[in-house]
Amino acid sequence: MFDKITVNLQEKSYEIIVGNNALEHLNLFLEERKYNKIIAISDENVVKFHGEKLKKIVKNLDFVVVESGESAKSFTIFAKTCEEILQKNIDRKTLLIAFGGGVVGDLTGFCASVLLRGIDFIQIPTTLLAMVDSSVGGKTAINSQAGKNLIGSFYQPKLVLCDIDFLETLPLREFRSGYAEIVKYGFIYDYNFFEFLDKNIAEIFAKNLQTLQKIITHSCKIKAQIVGRDERENGERALLNFGHTFGHIFETETNYSNEILHGEAVAIGMLMASKMSIDFEFINDDEYQKIFNHLQKSGFELNLKNIRKNWHQENLIKHLFKDKKIENNQLTFILLNKIGEAKIYKKVSLENFIKVLKNFLD
Repeated sequence: MFDKITVNLQEKSYEIIVGNNALEHLNLFLEERKYNKIIAISDENVVKFHGEKLKKIVKNLDFVVVESGESAKSFTIFAKTCEEILQKNIDRKTLLIAFGGGVVGDLTGFCASVLLRGIDFIQIPTTLLAMVDSSVGGKTAINSQAGKNLIGSFYQPKLVLCDIDFLETLPLREFRSGYAEIVKYGFIYDYNFFEFLDKNIAEIFAKNLQTLQKIITHSCKIKAQIVGRDERENGERALLNFGHTFGHIFETETNYSNEILHGEAVAIGMLMASKMSIDFEFINDDEYQKIFNHLQKSGFELNLKNIRKNWHQENLIKHLFKDKKIENNQLTFILLNKIGEAKIYKKVSLENFIKVLKNFLD
């Protein structure tokens, strides 16, 4: 049983297929397209666990293997990956497969967007985070010393295959990190979805396949709708950054290491954005408590001091001003009107930000 979602972008439209054994759909896609060469970009861990599974489906598959972790989203690895792909005598009828988590997806998409001025790629995400967030919507990027995701392009895949079977081998910490992006959709867009997640948290973390398919499909539907209306983040799509402006400063400060994973940073970021929403009297204490309780129940560490004893406040402020959403040095945050409804708020002063930051650092 598969769910199909269409990301509607006129001539750039594509399907997301969610289910266990979703990889079965790859053959049909490849028969229709007739590519001359197919190259999968993956990391060591994914190749070790799942490489053979993909090789059985794709004849004459070439692999380019990168190191695992956020450090692969660097200029050095990007250049090395492009060179390795070019050594394989590619042409415009070459397909790249992003086979891995969000890092591999971002890197592969960026390579595809610039090689030969643009070749096809598809996403086969193997982590929960990538399935519900980074594989959908065509954002591709690498990191720079100045900040996260500052070098990239909007470049849509031709297909996204979310095969839930891959989640069986996903470590709990990585799974939880992905869950942050799922509950985000409840916080910003769909209160009933948040209620469903809150009631079914035990089933979700037990990796019940039916429940996982339901919440992954629903998350992808919400993202597909938003991307279909605002592909290049000129308005509504910015709502998907809820928690990210706060979260990115901690990722940057820890040098994108395992000290804090993306979803863990986003979970704390969503809580901080909720606190800022109280400060502006958009939500009340009860709603904040609901958000806090759910994140705590999901197992997130919400005390920054338990992640690192001493955070450098001045550094965190510097990282904030390197965010893509800063305009004319004006701070822009995604805040909540209520659980299930978010808004873009551009009237945030540095003092407003520091007040929330101190609240979490003290």
